[in-house]
Amino acid sequence: LFLHTKILRHSRHMTQIAKREKRVALLRTIPGVGPITASAIVATVGSGKQFNNGREFAAWLGLTPLNKSSGGKRRIGHISKIGDQYIRRLLVLGMTSRIRSIRSEPKKFDPWFADILSRKPSRVAAIAMANKTARMIWAVLMRNERYKVRIV
Repeated sequence: LFLHTKILRHSRHMTQIAKREKRVALLRTIPGVGPITASAIVATVGSGKQFNNGREFAAWLGLTPLNKSSGGKRRIGHISKIGDQYIRRLLVLGMTSRIRSIRSEPKKFDPWFADILSRKPSRVAAIAMANKTARMIWAVLMRNERYKVRIV
């Protein structure tokens, strides 16, 4: 009970800080990105200007697949896992929780997410969704504006 109360108090404190910090509040507009994930990203990455594009940011997190192509044959390997393990884990956990929501009400979500879930196993889909979310995070940081939800 004591530990639960302490965790709850720290969670509330983290949420209050997240509301005051502008970049953290902007990142929280992205579905699947909570106050802890957003705070960790802003603390680690800052403005994101050190990355040229969203793919570079996702690669830095270790969310892009390795390219093992040669001789005109295109082969994509497993994700590199080179990069910030903590933020990568937070993003994957956020996308894993979104998968449950998408499965219960697929009409409320971006069709890309429902499509990837229908074609791939849950764990692979969570990594792909985390990759896409990392690119969204970079775009929100660079444009300094809220994320606009796309629903068909």
